[in-house]
Amino acid sequence: MDQPITSFWSIQKVENGIFEQQKDEIVVEFPLTIVVNQEEFATIVCSPSSLEELAIGFLASEGIIRSIRDIKSFSIDETRGFIYVELHQKLQNLKENVSKRFIGSCCGKSRQFYFYNDVKTAKTVMKKVIISFEQCFQLMEQLKNESTIFHRTGGIHNGALCSNEKLIKSFTDIGRHNVLDKIYGFCLKNNIYMGDKVIAFSGRISSEVLLKVSKMGCGILLSKSAPTDLALQLANDLNITTVGFIRGNKLNIYTHDERIEKS
Repeated sequence: MDQPITSFWSIQKVENGIFEQQKDEIVVEFPLTIVVNQEEFATIVCSPSSLEELAIGFLASEGIIRSIRDIKSFSIDETRGFIYVELHQKLQNLKENVSKRFIGSCCGKSRQFYFYNDVKTAKTVMKKVIISFEQCFQLMEQLKNESTIFHRTGGIHNGALCSNEKLIKSFTDIGRHNVLDKIYGFCLKNNIYMGDKVIAFSGRISSEVLLKVSKMGCGILLSKSAPTDLALQLANDLNITTVGFIRGNKLNIYTHDERIEKS
C-alpha cells in the first residue's frame, strides 16, 4: 500500500504584517532504491505512490526491460524504500550504457542524445492520431481538475495518459520525470497500446521529458508550460506533436501540426 504523499507542518503565516499559527500541507520526498538482479541500480527521489508503476516505467525508459514479460519477480519493501527486481535475462555491465554520454546524428538530422540508452530506446512515432483544439483544452482542464494535491500544496507535478477525448489514468509526483515513468509503467503493466494515446502534462517540456514520451510511443504531448529548444529539435526528428502554454483558450503548436485538426 502506498504511503501518504503529504504531511502537515506547523508554520507561521505572515500576511500584511500579521502573524498567524497554521497547519500547512507539504509534499513528501521519498528515496526509492531499485535493485536489479541483486545489484543496486538507481535511487530515485519521488513521491511514495504508484511505486510499482514508477519502477517498471523507469526500467523500460532506461532500456533495461522492453515489456513486463522481462520481469521474473518483483517485490517492494516500502519501509526501507527498496524495490527488488529479478529479470529473466542476466545483464552485463548494467549501469555502463545507462550513464554513458552519447551525442550523435541520425539520418542526416540534428538529433542529439545525451546518453547511449536513449539511442537504443527512443522511437520515431508514426501513428497519425488527430486531436482538435477543443480536445486539447478539455484534456488539460480534466488534468487540472485531477490535480487536487497540487492545488493544496503547490509542490507536485501531474500527468495523464489520455485518448484524444478523455483522461484514462492520471499520476502525481514531486518529479516531472517520475510522473511520465509512472504512466509508462502503468501502460506496460496493463498491456496498453500507446501509439494512439495522448500525454497531458503539467510541467515544462524539456529534452528528457520529450524523450520519455518518445520511448512510450506517444505522438502527442500537451502541456500548460513551455518547451526547450532541444526538446523541439527532438520532437521534429521523432515525429512528435508538441503543444504548450495550454491555458484558458490559448495554446502554442510547436511541432508536427498535422495531428491538430484546424477546422
